Amino acid sequence: MRAKTEKSGNIEHPTSNTEHRMNSRNKGKVGEREFASLLREHGYDARRGQQFAGGADSPDVVSDALAWLHFEIKRVQNLNLADACAQAEGDAGGKPWVVAHRRNHAPWLITMRAEFFFELIREFQPQKNAKNTEDGMNEGMENIQHSTFNAQRRMGGSRDRTDVMNGTNNL
Repeated sequence: MRAKTEKSGNIEHPTSNTEHRMNSRNKGKVGEREFASLLREHGYDARRGQQFAGGADSPDVVSDALAWLHFEIKRVQNLNLADACAQAEGDAGGKPWVVAHRRNHAPWLITMRAEFFFELIREFQPQKNAKNTEDGMNEGMENIQHSTFNAQRRMGGSRDRTDVMNGTNNL
């Protein structure tokens, strides 16, 4: 049996709240799979998490290489960003969190606390006295790789420094 719909032009709109919630839930699942796929495209193992009731033990996307982060994924047209950030912080269990979100036909965006953003750029920027040359960029990339290695080591990752320096994601 089909849910009642209203016609507006040639488009049928669901009139049932249950149908709307199901479409939203399915769109959320699709978004979580899309973002996990995006992480894999960039070299990180990732999959959609097991959804129970929210919390640190059931993130939207799971990645062993990025286990030190909590991912909250939102795939909606009209996002209440403050609510999404509050949900991410509440579910993160003390870990740094990011809200990955996108609208239809738009790129993925990442939202995080400003303090976390400044930690990242402080950690990853090339040395202040390095010239803005290829050497300065190489030094900055080495800082990123070293920091990635340290973060993964703190989280119990099994990669060694050679893997990080070579840019491989062998776990």
